[in-house]
Amino acid sequence: MRALSVRRRGDAGELVLGDVPEPLLEDGEILVEAVAVGVCGTDREIVAAGPRRPPEGRDALVVGHESLGRVLEAPATAGVAPGDLVVGIVRRPDPVPCPFCATGRFDLCENGRYTERGILGRDGFASERFRLEPEYAVRVDPALGLAGVLVEPASVVAKAWEQLDHAARRPPRRALVLGAGPIGLLAALLGTQRGLEVHVVDRVAHGPKRRQAEALGAIYHTSTDQLDGVFDAVVECCGALVAEAVARTAPGGAACLVGVGDIRSAGTVDLAALTRDLVSGNKIVMGTVNSNRCHFEAGHDALRRAGAAWAGGLLTGQVGLEAWSGAFASDPGGIKSVIRIGS
Repeated sequence: MRALSVRRRGDAGELVLGDVPEPLLEDGEILVEAVAVGVCGTDREIVAAGPRRPPEGRDALVVGHESLGRVLEAPATAGVAPGDLVVGIVRRPDPVPCPFCATGRFDLCENGRYTERGILGRDGFASERFRLEPEYAVRVDPALGLAGVLVEPASVVAKAWEQLDHAARRPPRRALVLGAGPIGLLAALLGTQRGLEVHVVDRVAHGPKRRQAEALGAIYHTSTDQLDGVFDAVVECCGALVAEAVARTAPGGAACLVGVGDIRSAGTVDLAALTRDLVSGNKIVMGTVNSNRCHFEAGHDALRRAGAAWAGGLLTGQVGLEAWSGAFASDPGGIKSVIRIGS
């Protein structure tokens, strides 16, 4: 079967479409025909630098952690059946459980030897077929269609909102989302579904980002200078506006950093001033990454409530497997790139 695999070539990575062996039964009892994989910043980093930790005994890693597939074979007890659409949970816990893994919170694993499909130590889903263990397969409503590939990124923001719900100590009314990529727009979706007044900031003035935000009823800005007042909950999704995220958090409010630190933010953060702001305002700042089954289910529920029309509007770049390189090209005005693999 064909798959997209990355290997290190000198100081960089090389991504190729080629033949790989069929998935082994030891990888899971559920056999899945891939429909599509999403491409995000993590994938681009892996392709640029090469795999940080390929599967044991190999030098190549099948990429793709944002999956959508159709079940071909499954045991009767799997919770899914042939024909069902599914996505795969990404992380697998360290075989030696840390205190978090011992209670089922493998998304918080602190042992450092966990694996992640398509990221660390285990092949991803950018192959014509893959296998899943029943406990790591999440059934997708067929009404979502291709937009089911958004369940994994939706799970990340579902976890961010879970943390914000617990951390903020003031009644939530207003929320701020910094960045209108797929993570930012999904964060805005979950904010509006909570009944909040949601503001979204992105430097792209026109196009699908603005349309998708405004379709939710969110208020769209092209600069933080256009914002008025402070916000009970802030979700920083671009990594470049950390100082602005803290400054715009209301006293007693909370900010969640989802975007990985961008070098552009380094010169804008005055640590002493930041500390004074946090202390004097009783503010909470936290970070989040990865997700657990409960977050996948919450993300799936949010997408179902949004509907396939809105969710599908995030898929602005769709290419076939043979044209995979187009999904890795930069498109500042686009939202989500997807590689279609099967029917």
